[in-house]
Amino acid sequence: MSPASLTKQSLCLNRRLKKFTGLPGVILMTDQNRLADPVRTAAELPSGSAIILRDYSMDGREALGQDLMNVCRRRRLRLLVAGDWRLAQKIGAHGVHLPEWQLLRQLTWQRKPGWLITAAAHSEAALILAARSGVHAALLSPVFKTNSHKGGSNLGALRFARAVKQAPLPIYGLGGINSSNALRLSSSGAAGFAAISGLANEFS
Repeated sequence: MSPASLTKQSLCLNRRLKKFTGLPGVILMTDQNRLADPVRTAAELPSGSAIILRDYSMDGREALGQDLMNVCRRRRLRLLVAGDWRLAQKIGAHGVHLPEWQLLRQLTWQRKPGWLITAAAHSEAALILAARSGVHAALLSPVFKTNSHKGGSNLGALRFARAVKQAPLPIYGLGGINSSNALRLSSSGAAGFAAISGLANEFS
């Protein structure tokens, strides 16, 4: 029997605990090098999912954001803009995603009522800082070996689960997660999974 899709496994985690009510069941990360058509992939996501618009320096980032917002309105998804609350306001996004460097520098950013705020974290210290900053959830990475951090160390299933249990806020796993190795995280207590290729491959 083949494992359930990454999307289904993430939704299962998200719905298991009531404390995750209101948080996305699964999160798609855009990447202009690894995700050729983010709009098409977004259109396949289940209702209640979220998309994080990264690609900080790409030409046409605002236009891509507008296209993704059109999908979000049709599919009842939420779009978060990474690192740019001004762009998030301009295109009517549903929130922002803070890269870890923004947390560490404690840069001033505007919080709009009703926005969903997530943050990237690669350490326990970053998780604590994210919680103190008032974000709703953190994306902890890399869980497994990933093309986004070639040659870098990864947490692995056991360290990830331990970090989730000790974290002061809900945690999404990110980095090298696919439908097969996600099974190793099924009892981690995470709020769900965030992915690029792991989700894109399901809808290609």
